Amino acid sequence: MRNKVFIIASIFMVAINLPFAGKAQNPIIQTKYTADPAPLVFNDTVFLYTSHDEDDGLGFKMQNWLLYTSTDMVNWTDHGVVASLKDFKWVPYDNGAWAPQCIRRNNKFYMYCPMPNGVGIGVLVSDTPYGPFKDPIGKPLIKNSAHDIDPTVLIDDDGQAYLYWGNPNLYYVRLNEDMVSYSGEIVNEPTKPANYQEGPWVWKRNGHYYLAYASTCCPEGIGYAMSKSPTGPWEYKGMIMEGDERSSGNHPGIIDYKGNSYVFGFNYAILKQTMSKHYERRSICLENITYNADGTIIASLKGGKIEIHTDKIDGPVLGTIDVTTSAEGDLWKTITTPVKNIKDVHDLFFVFRGRNELFNFDWWKFNFK
Repeated sequence: MRNKVFIIASIFMVAINLPFAGKAQNPIIQTKYTADPAPLVFNDTVFLYTSHDEDDGLGFKMQNWLLYTSTDMVNWTDHGVVASLKDFKWVPYDNGAWAPQCIRRNNKFYMYCPMPNGVGIGVLVSDTPYGPFKDPIGKPLIKNSAHDIDPTVLIDDDGQAYLYWGNPNLYYVRLNEDMVSYSGEIVNEPTKPANYQEGPWVWKRNGHYYLAYASTCCPEGIGYAMSKSPTGPWEYKGMIMEGDERSSGNHPGIIDYKGNSYVFGFNYAILKQTMSKHYERRSICLENITYNADGTIIASLKGGKIEIHTDKIDGPVLGTIDVTTSAEGDLWKTITTPVKNIKDVHDLFFVFRGRNELFNFDWWKFNFK
């Protein structure tokens, strides 16, 4: 950017935007409304299981689960409906296909699905990640309370599997090796983070146990905690993404794939393009994350800085704007900084510094005293 400027004033203002964006254009699914991302890596492919907001209806109308696959995190193949509430003969409702997760064990694929109205959490099984999925037990796997939603599964290195779920409490239980029954008592986790709301996602990486979750509503961001054990205690570590004012809810899904780490979430970006009134029509988004040496997470929406130079790209610096963020998502903000006063006509250069994707830059101006 090069402009002739005469008498630079005392305050420089810019509008910047910190996108919730990864390698692909966000939202990554733009042909249907999707939410509650549940990614699974298998055979060098990412299998993304999602809930599905129907186009009609005013509130949550969710009758089935969808599947998308990718080998580059940019292009996603739509495999349509992979399972639905109709696969559970004991469920008396045709609405309420909420956040699922699919996990592989012993060359089978187990899909854990919450049912509406306190009916419980069911499980489906298939020989392939594409389905067809069938109900192996014909009844709820979990029927504990009205909080039985948002299941997530961790299989530890010793082979013990754990099922976690719940809103606003966090529960867990030890699954048996068959993955369709459990042993021991259901535990109401006492050390869940104070801002835990729902949508747990539990994983292990380099000896650290992680619990990501949708934070206190509303809007919901994505927070996370760490532990030395799959059963806690959990220590809150911070936010992967702050609550986005355009999205009342959220749900994390986190994976490592081909040398990179990713967090999935959702917002209402496509809805906002087509409707002025709010409906539950969500769209899944994708972002890169990285890890510090101690295992803590760095969200890639970390901003950067703008240096204002005169006369040449490495000329005198009039001022510097630090663009800092706590991963607010795709929100615009105006940032100001004082600048040095100079006179006469000069070329003006903006130099952007940082790592990975920085931010979107919309407009700038000088304010005069």
